[in-house]
Amino acid sequence: MLRVLAVDDEKPLLEELLYLLRSDPRVRSAEGASDATEALRRITRALETGPDGADGIDVVFLDIHMAGLTGLDIARLLAGFAQPPLIVFVTAHEGFAVQAFDLKAVDYVLKPVRPERLAEAVRRACAQLGRAAEPPPGGGAPYTPAPYTLAPHTPAAPGPGAARPAPRQAPRTTAETAAAERGPDQIAVELGGVVRFVAIADIAYVEAQGDYARLHTDDGSHLVRIPLSTLEERWAARGFVRIHRRHLVALARIDELRLDAGTTSVRVGSAELQVSRRHARDLRDLLMRQATG
Repeated sequence: MLRVLAVDDEKPLLEELLYLLRSDPRVRSAEGASDATEALRRITRALETGPDGADGIDVVFLDIHMAGLTGLDIARLLAGFAQPPLIVFVTAHEGFAVQAFDLKAVDYVLKPVRPERLAEAVRRACAQLGRAAEPPPGGGAPYTPAPYTLAPHTPAAPGPGAARPAPRQAPRTTAETAAAERGPDQIAVELGGVVRFVAIADIAYVEAQGDYARLHTDDGSHLVRIPLSTLEERWAARGFVRIHRRHLVALARIDELRLDAGTTSVRVGSAELQVSRRHARDLRDLLMRQATG
C-alpha cells in the first residue's frame, strides 16, 4: 500500500485530491502540503529516515504551478537523490507533459481530476513499486487512458465566405450540468464524482475559498466551484447578505449580533463570524427591520 504526499497551494483542490486518494484502498496514508517549502521539508525528512521509516513517502502527487518553487523545480531537486519518491504531476496545464516525463514522472493527471483517472495513476505507481495493484472499489477493469499526443492540431483555414466556428466553451462539470437541470431551490455539489443536491434553505452561511465557495449547513459543509460574488448576486432575494469579503450569511440564520470595542460579529449556530466595518451598519439596519416586521 502507498504512502502519499499531495502538494497543491489551492486549499480546496488539495482537500478534494486528498479525499479521492484516501478513498482508494491501495493508499495506506495521504497527507497534504500547501506549498513547496512544506513539501520539501516533509520529503527531506522522509529521505533522511529511509523508505521504511515512519515518515516514508512512496509517491508525491504534485501540482506544477505554485508560488515560489514550481512542481517541476521540486521534481528536479528530487532527481538528485538515490531513492526519491515517485512523482505524479496533477495540473490544469497540458503544456508541461514533455518536461514532466523527462523528469521520469509516473503519470501526468489533468485537472479537474476524475476519480477513475486518479485511480489509474495510483495503479501505475503501485506497478512501478512492484506492489499489488488491485482495481479500485466497484470492480471492473482499471481505467486505460488514450495515448498522450503532443503534436498540436492545426485546423484547416476556412474558405472564402465560410462561417467561422464558434469559440469552444469550457466543458461543464457534472455538478454544473446537474445544477442547470435542477430547480432553483437546490444547488448541486460534487465530491469524488458523486453529485448531491443541497437545499438552499438549509445553508446557514457561505465562506469564500478563492474561486470556490464552501456552503455550511447544519450537517456539514460542501465545496462548489462558484465565486462568492456570484452567489451573493443569485441569492440576494433569498435573504443572503454579505457581511465580509469572506462570508455570505442567511439573514434568518443569524442568532446574535455582537458589538464589542468597536467590532461587530454575528453568531450563526456554533460559528462566530466577523462583520466588516463597511457592512456593519447595513446589517444592523436589516436585522432591525426584520425584528420589527
